[in-house]
Amino acid sequence: MIRFGPAGWDYPDWKGVVYPRPAPRGFDPLAHLARFFDAVEVNSTFYRPQRPEVARAWCERIADRPRFRFTAKLWQRLTHQREAYGDDEVKQARAALDALAEERRLGAVLLQFPWSFRRDVPALEWLRDLAGALAGLPLVVEVRHASWNVPETYAELAERGLGFVNVDQPLFRSSLAPSAVATARVGYVRVHGRNYKDWFREGAGRDARYDYLYTPEELHPWAERTRALASEVGVEDVYVVTNNHFRGQAVANAAMLASMVEGRTVEIPPELATRYPEALAPFAAPAAAPQRPLF
Repeated sequence: MIRFGPAGWDYPDWKGVVYPRPAPRGFDPLAHLARFFDAVEVNSTFYRPQRPEVARAWCERIADRPRFRFTAKLWQRLTHQREAYGDDEVKQARAALDALAEERRLGAVLLQFPWSFRRDVPALEWLRDLAGALAGLPLVVEVRHASWNVPETYAELAERGLGFVNVDQPLFRSSLAPSAVATARVGYVRVHGRNYKDWFREGAGRDARYDYLYTPEELHPWAERTRALASEVGVEDVYVVTNNHFRGQAVANAAMLASMVEGRTVEIPPELATRYPEALAPFAAPAAAPQRPLF
């Protein structure tokens, strides 16, 4: 099964672009996204561990969508800091992830490492230890430096049952290039945008770095790679996550990719169709407003 969706759902600049503005009483942005996509990547678990009851509440909000799955970024303490961590920190990081798994809503846990995480002996030891600490969870590994693009990387990931994340990012010297590699039962694609100007610019904020709308011509190769991942022996699920979140561009590009891969016109929020009419018209149509009960 191939699932598409954006990274995150709580962005102020999505109001009036992805979500209605003003929002009706009781409006739930997560439930709204689940009308159109079968997956969302959780961002908040990267910045701080979440409580199990928070994760269970997420599951309740999409209870009527049996196909829907969450993927979740691992706490940055374990991926972006090199000071030794302890059992208590692992327990904190796992709490919400284990809850999602118990609810059978966890598609993958994303171990996202920075571009500075290069393949060497300490990095390999860190990755092996972290995989052991998170045993029992479906893990996928995102690395961004080209030093990882060697056969040994893929063999080691496959041996440990770790999925490889295929990324689209601005390509500088020593950046990992686009790929279609599967090393576990979960295939994973993340597209970040190609904002070369702001990617490594000092002082560039999150919004500037991920301000990018892919063209159809740029996405077509990723549709082909997604199909290739889904056809790999042993792959059971593929997740395609768009991270170019600014102004809802991730939602627009996720819909375009879903249309390309599935060969059909997909439904999108009406606000999104209004914001990006030229890009979306060949691939998507605005959904009708949900019918309200008469009584």
